[in-house]
Amino acid sequence: MKRNVQVLLLLFLGVGLLHISLLTDLYLRYVRPGLRPALIASGVLLIALGAVSAARDGFPFNRPRTDGDQSHDGDRSNGDGHGEGHGHSHAGGPKVAWLLYVPALTILFLAPPALGSYTASRDDAKAPKAPASTTGESLFADLPDKGVVEMSLNDFSSRAVWDTDRTLKGHTVRLTGFVTPGRHGTWYVSRLVISCCAADAQVRKVRVHGPAAPPADTWVTVTGTWHPTGKLGTDDASPALDVSTVDRVPAPKDPYHDVVVTPDSR
Repeated sequence: MKRNVQVLLLLFLGVGLLHISLLTDLYLRYVRPGLRPALIASGVLLIALGAVSAARDGFPFNRPRTDGDQSHDGDRSNGDGHGEGHGHSHAGGPKVAWLLYVPALTILFLAPPALGSYTASRDDAKAPKAPASTTGESLFADLPDKGVVEMSLNDFSSRAVWDTDRTLKGHTVRLTGFVTPGRHGTWYVSRLVISCCAADAQVRKVRVHGPAAPPADTWVTVTGTWHPTGKLGTDDASPALDVSTVDRVPAPKDPYHDVVVTPDSR
């Protein structure tokens, strides 16, 4: 690979990382907030490496050719005016190497969106397993008796599958997520949760019974009551909601942080 390709690639990648992690919140589409310092440090390091390489090679990033380089590239003379026919070309790597700029420039000028309905519709949602109780007491705290209960999809899914005490029964709950179309006109309100980065994303989704689905990937807040499905405490149960209202809301800055969304925070 030519030196100019290497140097520019380092610079573009470094600037792109600093752009999404230092100047914007776009990095939250790919990693957890705690990794921001590491992204900033990586961006600074890449820029520094690119700058050092550029300074070493000289502008415009091509090292001046020496007499030794020229004699090596041409036919060597054997002293009697005849060449030995050992010419070599060191023009660099294949032209396709320039395609390496594509991901670097994409991060800089057109940051890919966070994972959404395409991923959620192709992965099976699994409710987080409830911890085993050693005291015989309920694993889930009672919900407030009055008003609409704001819940995360994670908490609702866990209760809807594993809560044999049925603490969801009789309560109106409110959930927030993005729309994921299902089969035969069904749809889900979904979230993707991550441990480190988007590569390890796990799906949380609740089937909606009631209103027609808004467009895929639309962020919504739905209000309704628990729709029991399957036998509680087993993998046959699945989270579902009888929905009475659907309100569109702006996409959150951190799409993977599944927390309770209150009216004041929307």
